[in-house]
Order: sequence, then C-alpha cells, then structure tokens
Amino acid sequence: QVQLQESGPGLVKPSQTFSVTCTVSGGSITTNYVYWNWIRQSPGKGLEWMGGIGYRGIPYYPPLLKSRTSISWDTSKNQFTLHLTSVTPEDAAVYYCARSDSSFKIDYWGQGTQVTVSS
Repeated sequence: QVQLQESGPGLVKPSQTFSVTCTVSGGSITTNYVYWNWIRQSPGKGLEWMGGIGYRGIPYYPPLLKSRTSISWDTSKNQFTLHLTSVTPEDAAVYYCARSDSSFKIDYWGQGTQVTVSS
C-alpha cells in the first residue's frame, strides 16, 4: 500500500518562497511509468494542479505557474518537493501530493497540508 505524507511550513509571509515535501512509503518514486503530482485547493475554489515530476526525475509544470514553481526530488529519501516563489495570499491553500499514471489518473493521495499566507 502506497502512502503519501505532506509536510510544509504552515504559515508563510507574502513575497516569500515556501516548500512542501511529500514523503512516499510503500513504493519507490522511481517506479516506472509513475508520476508524482502537486495539487492544491483554495477556499471556495476547485482543485488546481501545480505540476509534477515523472519517474525519470523530469519535472513538468502548468504554463501559468511555471515562472514561480519548481519541483525536485530526493530519491535517497523517497521524497519530492514543491517550491513556490513570490507567494501572495492567493497561494493559501491545502496542498496535496498525489500519485498518478501517465494519463493523470490518480490512485493515491496524501492527506494534505495547509499553507497560510499572511504577514
């Protein structure tokens, strides 16, 4: 059984950079044909895909967020991390990590971690 667990800063100030990390257990992040994603949900909004990283370690991002987003991984720790720069209150959300296949069919989710942006 694959399990994903997010960890993040909780509270971030505007204009800062924050990182949220997903620790994966029960399976390797280098497993063939598996993709690791970041998805967020803000109050009153739907789910927003932030980007992901594939089993070969190649990250991919949605165009609108590409300038502020980067995703890295640490295979020795079986973790992948989202970095978001120049945050604003609109970036406050619950951030989820999730595993998918190449067609973005998600089979495992983390429980989410709340990030609040406030001075």
